Amino acid sequence: MKKRLRIYWPFVNAGLQEVASYRVNWIFFMLGEALSCVVMYFIWSAVYHSGGGGVMNGFTMSQMIVYLVMIFLTRTLIDSDVSFTVGEEIRDGSIIMRMLKPVSYNATFLFHELGGKLPTTIALSGPMIIAVEIIRTVLDGTFQFSVGSLLLYIVSCVLAYLINFYFNICFGFAAFVIKYLWGANMMKNVLVGFFSGAVIPLSFLPEWLERVFLFLPFASLNYTPVMIYMGQYAGAEIVYFMGLQVFWVLFFCGLSKLLWKVSVKRLTVQGG
Repeated sequence: MKKRLRIYWPFVNAGLQEVASYRVNWIFFMLGEALSCVVMYFIWSAVYHSGGGGVMNGFTMSQMIVYLVMIFLTRTLIDSDVSFTVGEEIRDGSIIMRMLKPVSYNATFLFHELGGKLPTTIALSGPMIIAVEIIRTVLDGTFQFSVGSLLLYIVSCVLAYLINFYFNICFGFAAFVIKYLWGANMMKNVLVGFFSGAVIPLSFLPEWLERVFLFLPFASLNYTPVMIYMGQYAGAEIVYFMGLQVFWVLFFCGLSKLLWKVSVKRLTVQGG
């Protein structure tokens, strides 16, 4: 384990340095995400106001506010742009330099992203969790924080990030065929956002469609961790949905290795 960490530490360090070098970009990205969260709050506030308040599909207005904040935090923590990076390296041929290194192709991206996520995780996690608990206490009049739910949320977020990372690796390999992924990547992000509950809670969908979406890997990205933290899942449900997360991690990890072996044989470089 120590040897592996020593090998991949330079990639972690590169991710840290990248965030430090482009910290203004990071700040504006966070502001953009926060603004989208504020916009969603006003939209849902209008929906609940027009509906007379009360409970909608299992969510009160205060629960919806907590849901929106936790979705914002979860999306930020599990975000992965590896599909775009892989696509660009395949397009311009720089993938060759990575292939020449005596290390795992997937692991180089994984450790690089983890390095870039450390500042974000440290800067946002504590303040956001505190903010959520203050909001819940003020709106509901009771202190609802649970250490157990927080720990399960952390584990679920780790699994969600791994699903997202390996899914995006698999998607990035499509560049071996279609060469340029920018448009497809934008479409993918929109669809994943909807399927994962980042746009609306999945419980607002028709019951049959909700069941389908809950089984798909995308619900494991945002919806599952947030529902666990909010206490909407308990007991057997937590075991089931976290077990489903483990399944999708293993599925996409194995699929990424298979696609790499198949796709690398099709490597061509535009202009080269």
